[in-house]
Amino acid sequence: MLSAFARAFRTPDLRRKLLFTIAIMALYRVGSFVPSAGVDYQAVRACVETGQASDFIGLVNLFSGGALMQLSIFALGIMPYITASIIVQLLRVVIPRFETLHKEGQSGQAKLTQYTRYLTIGLAILQATTYTTMARTGVLLGCEGSVLSNDGIMNQIIVISAMTAGTGLIMWLGEIITERGIGNGMSLLIFTSIAATLPTALWGVAGGSAGIGKFVIIMAIALLVVVAIVFVEQSQRRIQVQYAKRMVGRRMYGGSSTYIPIKINMANVIPVIFASSILAVPGLIGQFSGNPNAGWAAWVQQNITATSSPLHLALYTLLIIFFTFFYVAITFNPTEVADNMKNYGGFIPGYRAGRPTAEYLQYVITRITSAGSIYLALVALIPTIAMIQLGVTANIPFGGTSILILVGVGLETVKQIDAQLQQRHYEGLLR
Repeated sequence: MLSAFARAFRTPDLRRKLLFTIAIMALYRVGSFVPSAGVDYQAVRACVETGQASDFIGLVNLFSGGALMQLSIFALGIMPYITASIIVQLLRVVIPRFETLHKEGQSGQAKLTQYTRYLTIGLAILQATTYTTMARTGVLLGCEGSVLSNDGIMNQIIVISAMTAGTGLIMWLGEIITERGIGNGMSLLIFTSIAATLPTALWGVAGGSAGIGKFVIIMAIALLVVVAIVFVEQSQRRIQVQYAKRMVGRRMYGGSSTYIPIKINMANVIPVIFASSILAVPGLIGQFSGNPNAGWAAWVQQNITATSSPLHLALYTLLIIFFTFFYVAITFNPTEVADNMKNYGGFIPGYRAGRPTAEYLQYVITRITSAGSIYLALVALIPTIAMIQLGVTANIPFGGTSILILVGVGLETVKQIDAQLQQRHYEGLLR
């Protein structure tokens, strides 16, 4: 393994890509500590030490690498871009123009990317305005009083502009990593954000109510979850496809056999993020009520927002399963796949081309998605349930979600480095 890494850094082109990627990730982390203009940094630090933020804010703070709690220029993190990308994908079903652009190849994808950028900036302005208002009222960081240097309109506009500009810069950093570095830029920035906050969270568990004994048990459970994630993420259902022979001019084409690889977890971590966000929204709304510690707001906090509540765990599981089926239905169209196979003379042995093939693919996808949704729910819930059973009050931020993202992005990046090495040395990173 060490010799493979040394071989990667001895290859000039690959070394340049790796160093470029590491440099951009380091720059991203530096930006997470630069306070926005118009923010009272001392008041922010005091609030972070004494306040209690909601779970929704915790989710956003997780993806920003802790930048939101510091109200830095990168406070919004990568969340506006993720949301914009998902919205553009969903709009393909609603707006025929978007579906047409998706099928046009590189030129259409470039247009969709441009739409995603515009939508990202719009969402960044909206989110920055919301968080600035929450910071002014003290709801954002869970403490009383404003953390802005002053509550004037111009000062709020400056804070909103700084956060929006930071989102635009993050978007650009992610795109140049994809273009000139190794791996998917946006995924690597999310990986960087979570990895940066994880050591502090783990230290809080070990030094808090858990103690060393329970901490070792928690880490052992986390290791088993990592092994399960690696096994499932590498698993796929291969549907054999046979192509008939055909004459094009004087040459014979086809007659080959291939397969359609279908992953067990086709939705990745998107359903978990959706479920976490939706369950956190009622608690966030309750924070704006007159008395968040009484009435319906207190009931929401105890039964829906609290991660140890049985109702929260049940709703969390159902939402993950629902969003898994929903997202797979949006991103994988069996009818479209069957039509493409038919146009190129392909067929699945034992099934006629066209509608029977589409029905068979839908049957397979439904079964695999059922297993994938249960897998996602278990990965998201096992760390939380384990900590509840052990009586640990400290919490690793969205433990299952964090592990799933870290392992998934790590696997994809290693695969790309391995492919680059195989192109140059005929021997990959992993044997």
